[in-house]
Amino acid sequence: MSSQQQLGLVAPPLGLGEVDHVRSLSDNLNALLLSDNYQDITLIVENHRIPAHKIILASRSEYFRALLFGGLLESQKSEIELKGISAAAFHVLLKYVYTGYVSLSSMKEELVKDLLGLAHQYAFPELEQSVSDYLKSILSQTNMCLVYDVANLYQLRVLMEACRQYADKHATDILQSEAFLQLSPGTLCDLLQRDSFCVAEIEIFRAVLRWWHHNSYDDCVVKEDTTNELNSVLKSVRLPLITLSELLNEVRPSHLVSSDVILDALKFRTESRDSDLPYRGQLMPEVNVAHSRLGAQVLQGEMRTALLDGETTNYDMERGFTRHPIEDGNAGIVVRLGQPSIINHIKVLLWDRDMRSYSYFIEVSMDQRDWVRVVDYSNYHCRSWQRVYFPQRVVRFIRIVGTHNTVNKVFHVVSLEAYYSPVVVRLEKELIVPKHNVATIQLSACVVEGVSRSRNALLNGDTKNYDWDSGYTCHQLGSGAIVVQLAQPYVVSSMRLLLWDCDDRRYSFYVEVSTNNRDWITVCDRSRQPCQSWQSISFVPQPVVYVRIVGTQNTANDVFHCVHFECPAQEDGNGFEELVGSTPQLPVDAPLSNPSPLVVADATTPPVPPPLPDHFSNFNPRPLDRERRNLEEEEEINLPIRFTVGSLTSQRSPRQ
Repeated sequence: MSSQQQLGLVAPPLGLGEVDHVRSLSDNLNALLLSDNYQDITLIVENHRIPAHKIILASRSEYFRALLFGGLLESQKSEIELKGISAAAFHVLLKYVYTGYVSLSSMKEELVKDLLGLAHQYAFPELEQSVSDYLKSILSQTNMCLVYDVANLYQLRVLMEACRQYADKHATDILQSEAFLQLSPGTLCDLLQRDSFCVAEIEIFRAVLRWWHHNSYDDCVVKEDTTNELNSVLKSVRLPLITLSELLNEVRPSHLVSSDVILDALKFRTESRDSDLPYRGQLMPEVNVAHSRLGAQVLQGEMRTALLDGETTNYDMERGFTRHPIEDGNAGIVVRLGQPSIINHIKVLLWDRDMRSYSYFIEVSMDQRDWVRVVDYSNYHCRSWQRVYFPQRVVRFIRIVGTHNTVNKVFHVVSLEAYYSPVVVRLEKELIVPKHNVATIQLSACVVEGVSRSRNALLNGDTKNYDWDSGYTCHQLGSGAIVVQLAQPYVVSSMRLLLWDCDDRRYSFYVEVSTNNRDWITVCDRSRQPCQSWQSISFVPQPVVYVRIVGTQNTANDVFHCVHFECPAQEDGNGFEELVGSTPQLPVDAPLSNPSPLVVADATTPPVPPPLPDHFSNFNPRPLDRERRNLEEEEEINLPIRFTVGSLTSQRSPRQ
């Protein structure tokens, strides 16, 4: 029983139990500011004498606490002059000190700028943050340059970044505005040095020329400091991106750039690869720029309409993908982005309605002639969703070329997306070094060999709900194995698996890894060790696509049972973790396999592939067994293992 009930008290209506007279306190302190009572300090600003109260100033600001009570010379004075600040802005600041209230929307932008400077100078972080947020919300073509200068002066990084992003979206208008002429040299350099300030380089030079003429102090006598400012700004102009005609007819006659510098720019452009030129491009973090709504187009490939429409669920053997024949010299599938864009992440959905695997590489270009290979998975088996990363660069064209299909000679792509991801991803020789578990259904990993009541029970992250009859994957000792295929190659150095442990039995096993399902490397050999429950495995970092777990002993029966597998090992938890660097987030629309009542590895029945192009002269539909024999005769093609529905007697429970 509560104390109120014991005393027979009735609970008050909602709101009457709290006293809130903050507004009254604010009004009283404001009245104190406006009166002559109890004032013990006079602040002089631009010859204005402003009376105040030391204790209130010190309680609101560390700066004034140190100034008035820190033992400095000013602590003994009754009058203190504050130099180099605006009296109007200081009056606003003082009202904020006493009342905690400022109406920014009713103030002129120049006064807001001065108030921001005072908040920074006199250590009012909450006011500084509020003013910064307000300025971010009202950025326009007329005030962006002013706000950018202030943010740069006080190194307000969040506000600076907001100004940069605004300038990126309105680059042409900013260059042509009158406010651009007022930018300080430091802010102008910060603006122009960025790859994402995307506009024709000659337009940037023309704007810099206008800025110089507006800010030069004397057309006849150029001071040394202004010359240094000009040189620092001119270094931000990328002369190799300006055409020969523009260099000779506009840049050279301006006399801002020496002939030697112009010749150096021409030499660099002539002798360099196009991919080495310092291009500018639009920056749209976590936005898929390879989408038709942003002007992206498929230039090469068959059945082009499907690739960029964003549809990643409704596809089958007849529709919903773009393809090209796998043959020497084939140009692959080429996508042109709507605008030159800064990207560092590409997502590709390979056709995955069966267990086939593909190999491929991805190249990017600005002119569709000089191609740079950013990802090369030609020697790896890949399936379903591919999430690849590379150092950021400006890109206009993307080319993906299939080099291998384990079923036929056609490369099928359902979707292609291109992003700039701000997340840092560790790479080693173009391969991701993951921090979190990549052997998950959400990341398109799958079990390609083994026996289970649910196809991917081994990878679903459930390490609690298993018993004698379900929740594990197994194989007969001396026959077969449990094989997991990751969606793409990763550089890993650890794994962890959970052996079935509902009793005190012991297992022995070994683990092998491969990148092509042919060549295997043993990374763990516990075939002579009795093992139980969780098993952590560490080894030298290496590329991994396939993981084969082979049981060699069970002290209870002749079946090896495994409940959970993860790679790399997640010692701090077993649940699904987001892949480091995935952008924007792992796709919830990635196709997942429907669980069967019981699935068994079976290599005898090949999957039915999507149809080959009609114009293939050597294409002749034939029975699946003939197609399988024909494919197996080709040395470079490996038929993938496929899960098919089996009988309940095919699975051996731990008690058997």
